[in-house]
Amino acid sequence: MTSQDTITAANGPFNEDLEMIRDQLRRFIETEVTAKADAWEEDGMVPRDVLRRMGDLGVLGMRYDEQYGGAGMDVMSSVMLAEEVGRSTFGGFSATVLVHTDMASPHLENAGTPEQKARWMPSITSGEKITAVAVTEPGAGSDVAGMRTRAVRDGSDWVLNGTKMFITNGVHGDLYFVGAKTDPDAKGSRGITMFAVEKGTPGFSVGRALNKTGWLCSDTAELIFEDVRIPAENILGEVNRGFYSVMKNFQNERIVLGAMACGEAQSALDMTVDYVKQRKAFGGVLWDKQAVRQRLADCQTRIAAGRQLVYHAAGLDAAGQDCVKEVSMVKAYCGELVNSVLYDCVQFHGGMGYMRETPVERMSRDARVQAIGGGATEVMLEEVAKRM
Repeated sequence: MTSQDTITAANGPFNEDLEMIRDQLRRFIETEVTAKADAWEEDGMVPRDVLRRMGDLGVLGMRYDEQYGGAGMDVMSSVMLAEEVGRSTFGGFSATVLVHTDMASPHLENAGTPEQKARWMPSITSGEKITAVAVTEPGAGSDVAGMRTRAVRDGSDWVLNGTKMFITNGVHGDLYFVGAKTDPDAKGSRGITMFAVEKGTPGFSVGRALNKTGWLCSDTAELIFEDVRIPAENILGEVNRGFYSVMKNFQNERIVLGAMACGEAQSALDMTVDYVKQRKAFGGVLWDKQAVRQRLADCQTRIAAGRQLVYHAAGLDAAGQDCVKEVSMVKAYCGELVNSVLYDCVQFHGGMGYMRETPVERMSRDARVQAIGGGATEVMLEEVAKRM
């Protein structure tokens, strides 16, 4: 039993069904992901058959209705999934999965019509279609109100023009949920509409695959929309009300990213403890040094605190309570936490921690974006400050 398991067992955040799914998922990740994903880093993508087999396990649609292949579970299923994929040590794999399950497809779940869900949801939960959400632009990241992509009504269609940037699953995705300004006279965040755009739609293309510091097995793209005609039945939710859909899903996204960060941090810490207990130095092993032990103990304490913060925010969300402040705390704290823990893990691996053959080196690169994507730390702290 790892330190993470001990903490989980002591606090019991997951019910019996989730614990069973977690055990199956953990075995799958150990044999089919962690043992193989070095090659995926070189390929720049997670193989689609791996995602389809995750669909077969039932973990790609746990939050969705059973009629679409889901399990009708609540936010704690997303927390469990995020922790476990985070433990894989491959941030790109985690991002590929969690964008599909908890950042993109929830737009369909939250705002889609019964006809739209029947059309797309079964292939989403099975892993046959992989989803992406396209909101971020070259000049508008956390500032969604600064969006410049436009959609103009033309008969029964809408014509979409613009560029999206840093889109996870952007190269190899199948279904994209795209935000566009539909009322140019509306101020600030108003006048945004969400559209479902399928791969292969004329005028829609991948501008380029982006070369990142980390998350190398996650495909990330610049997307270009040039006079893309979108039928009105592909609008998600109400026209000009898309900003509220984006903001609603940010809550789930930030809880999931916090759980993912905690899973990553715990996995890195566990392997570092194992390493320093074996690494011989100064007539003993590194673990014999009080400074090393206490710094790693401090890491464990902060990870435990982060996980409890995640569970608390998820519990509030599951109960339908306003938890913007708590979720913003999760994103700010856990995004910084995983970077701090990985800094120490690299440090205590010494020279080996700086070598590409060492998992903590890769994990340290993967961790950096956790304080940026999904809401930068500074933006999150402002959300907290507004509610103090």
